[in-house]
Amino acid sequence: MNQDMDKRTISFSPPDISEAEIAEVAEALRSGWITTGPRTKLLERRLAAYVETGRVDVDTETDAARWSNRVVCLNSATAAEELNLRILGVSVGDEVIVPAYTYTASASAAIHCGATVKFVDIQKDGDPVSHMPEMDYEALEAAVTEKTKAIVTVDLGGIVCDYDRIFEIVERKRGLFKPMESDGSPLNDLSARIQKAIGRVAVVADCAHSLGASRVFRGEKKYCGAIADFTSYSFHAVKNFTTAEGGASTWLPIEGVDNAEIYKMYQLLSLHGQNKDALAKTKLGAWEYDIIGPWYKCNMTDIMAAIGLRQLDRYPGLLERRVEIMKHYDAACEELGISHLIHHTGNMDSSNHLYLIRIPGIDEAKRNAFIEKMAEYGVATNVHYKPLPMMTAYGRDCSDYPNAYDYYHNLVSLPLHTKLSDDDVKYVCETLKRVYKEIVETAC
Repeated sequence: MNQDMDKRTISFSPPDISEAEIAEVAEALRSGWITTGPRTKLLERRLAAYVETGRVDVDTETDAARWSNRVVCLNSATAAEELNLRILGVSVGDEVIVPAYTYTASASAAIHCGATVKFVDIQKDGDPVSHMPEMDYEALEAAVTEKTKAIVTVDLGGIVCDYDRIFEIVERKRGLFKPMESDGSPLNDLSARIQKAIGRVAVVADCAHSLGASRVFRGEKKYCGAIADFTSYSFHAVKNFTTAEGGASTWLPIEGVDNAEIYKMYQLLSLHGQNKDALAKTKLGAWEYDIIGPWYKCNMTDIMAAIGLRQLDRYPGLLERRVEIMKHYDAACEELGISHLIHHTGNMDSSNHLYLIRIPGIDEAKRNAFIEKMAEYGVATNVHYKPLPMMTAYGRDCSDYPNAYDYYHNLVSLPLHTKLSDDDVKYVCETLKRVYKEIVETAC
């Protein structure tokens, strides 16, 4: 590192909030409507258009019906994941397959529903092209049984899974699938019809990191949200696109089941089972409502949606800036011989959410020392993720998932966000080189 460079303080992942978001939130506060209302409904329509077209300038007002009932905004991605599984009818006695290398929400949502989680190891060193810690697809196929109702796929770091292979697996296993029978209650009946219409294990995408990412799927470019049967997004403060907290669900059209019916069930599940939301109850004489089921409270507010509306305006530029930053990181890593994620390939474009590197020739202790030394020079880093089987809640035993542990033990996540200036990026790269020399080359 150039000794004349002043020490900087580089945060890992601060939110990028402009005056446009602040003004929209202030306008929402002045409007007198701060819970779920017109801004939330508008954000849902605009997200539906973005998922289909990749554009943020689609007019969703002239033909509002086209974009309605396709996305549900909620208060977190975890809520979105759980409601996806509940709409699918996942319950006690069912199994849900989850990659061992992910964040807890990918698994905890299934457990909340009463299902059993079956972890699957990742491929050795991740996907051979992108290096993303992607599931071992042979192990995935072997894990499917008559009890399997869903496979949770994780687009970690914004890199999109190989959905062609995943759907080939669930199609091959179609003969094992046993759809549930309806007991006549509203949610159960909808779930039974959805399971029978899909007729196989459902693919439920955890796209917490991958809003705006795309992949060629069955010969056609598709954006995340238009590939898996059901999809969840995260709009948490550390994500590329934020509403402070928040998330959303979307789904593919299901033969014989109306989108409006599915959307309505999400509304019921997210608002205590109440069949009228606050907006509907403002109509004259429309105070009366029913409680359809004793359900949950996880709706998005208009204050959160106000942030999201202006974030979406800016989103293409935010993604482009991340690409610019990654080019500098790529060059530094390749100079040092450090493996890193490949976010853009011939058939896939990532949302550029995380920059994972794997330091050669070090163990877990030296990796931790590496992180501490980066912090001493002012650069905050992280680890994404500690495999779930290593966690107390999931047994603290990773022995059945050696590839996941091997991937994790020398992994570091560099700061990647749009608040970084060009000088900040240069400082991160120079600090990486200096710490690599101090921790790795000195050890050798």
